[in-house]
Amino acid sequence: MNLTIRKEEPNDFHTVFNLIEKAFEPEQMTDHKEQFLVDRLRKSDAFIPELSLVAEFENNIVGHILLTKLKIKNGENEFDSLALAPVSVLPEYQGKGIGGMLIKEAHKRAKELGYQSIVLLGHEKYYPRFGYKQADNYKIELPFEVPKENCMAIELIENGLKDVSGTVEYPKEFNE
Repeated sequence: MNLTIRKEEPNDFHTVFNLIEKAFEPEQMTDHKEQFLVDRLRKSDAFIPELSLVAEFENNIVGHILLTKLKIKNGENEFDSLALAPVSVLPEYQGKGIGGMLIKEAHKRAKELGYQSIVLLGHEKYYPRFGYKQADNYKIELPFEVPKENCMAIELIENGLKDVSGTVEYPKEFNE
């Protein structure tokens, strides 16, 4: 598949909004508001334009991924990390590896920018293929009740989560 992954540009926002809405439409384990979350995150201090990526196929945007800043807090200690939320692919293009290509490219770019880890809430059978492990393996927990197998993290560099533990603090835009 001749796919191009590039940084999302402002003139892509409307297309990406619709893409995210369509991608999550058939999902049951969601509030179907991911597209609004992405809009809020783009306007936040947590937004990193270089880590909002789109996948293009034949000049059409068919996928999107967003990584934003978050903190892992443990008492006085605070660690920088990233949140992966969400990765979206148009339904007719799902199952073709586009989501995986977006994840791998986002990992590469995040590492190049100096980030050491990513935390996500996601499908326990999908994300481990890309190196994600249960976050409790790293002594990291989410600030809300969620099945342990759905809370995951990855080290982008060796020992990227060594000596890191605590509770994830998402940007306030996640809670609006």
